[in-house]
Amino acid sequence: MANKGTKSKHSHRFCVAPMMDWTDRYDRYFLRLISRHAMLYTAMVTTGAIIHGDRHRLLSFEPEEHLVALQLGGSDPSDLADCARIAEQWGFDEINLNVGCPSDRVQSGRFGACLMAQPQLVAECIAAMGQATRLPVTVKCRIGIDDQDAEQALFQFVEFVAAAGCHTFIVHARKAWLDGLSAKQNRDVPPLDYQLVYRLKETHPDLEIVINGGIQSLDMCERHLDHVDGVMLGRAAYQTPFLLSEVDNRFFGSRRKPPTRAEIVEAFLPYAERKCAEGVPLYAMARHLLGLFHGVAGAKRWRRHISEHGPKPGAGPQVIREALACVEQAGVSAAA
Repeated sequence: MANKGTKSKHSHRFCVAPMMDWTDRYDRYFLRLISRHAMLYTAMVTTGAIIHGDRHRLLSFEPEEHLVALQLGGSDPSDLADCARIAEQWGFDEINLNVGCPSDRVQSGRFGACLMAQPQLVAECIAAMGQATRLPVTVKCRIGIDDQDAEQALFQFVEFVAAAGCHTFIVHARKAWLDGLSAKQNRDVPPLDYQLVYRLKETHPDLEIVINGGIQSLDMCERHLDHVDGVMLGRAAYQTPFLLSEVDNRFFGSRRKPPTRAEIVEAFLPYAERKCAEGVPLYAMARHLLGLFHGVAGAKRWRRHISEHGPKPGAGPQVIREALACVEQAGVSAAA
């Protein structure tokens, strides 16, 4: 079934980035309680893991998590096409190809940021996935790698891949240095070039361009949205998740009253109860809540109680209730 040129019917105006070990199904459920409209992404899953591994563990998610995109890591068009079919069967809303991760493990597998040097191969991958699924297929990339001329590399890459049917590009506005910098350093050391991403949008007004990298606040998001179609937040969204409480009103025109921290906790507890009953360790879920009270009095008590008691054998949702009481004992209203 041809899918060349299919545009996503979903808004990428505000997205939460795929983050290894962070944006798992428990974190996504938590974030969805804060924002109904933000686009959420899984952490990267390799094609080999999906084809040969435990799909229930890798791909299961709650209906409440929609809109949710599966990010794939791979470079074999046939394998990616198979995974695109599987992703559609599992109910994902989008498939995103990782062309930005700079880790050594990813490079050794010939996927991630090293694919910035092979735009023709990426185009073949996109075309294969587009033929295999009705879902929108998007790309997350860097502006270039190593000694590439970033403007030339990015524009050439986008032209090749767009011609193969990709309409949405999420661009981390840094180069990836595959030789000399660790994956952690690649998140901070290469300088940001937002202007280059703006020029990409000016050159390709027909494409949906989403900007990523170093965005710390919703005010910064608004400034970027004067130039591009969408923004993607990573660490800021994870470490200070309550900032998502304003996203629906500011970026999607919602008139719903934003949830309070207490309301978010209360909404999460039944989910935690259910998952604990299924055998999920409490801390696998509760660790994602540590930043909820970031920047307010009582935050340290909240983090300490969950961190000390959440990992204990047999720990249950009562630990989260007790942590909330610790915040209130600090004289802070969790309704704020």
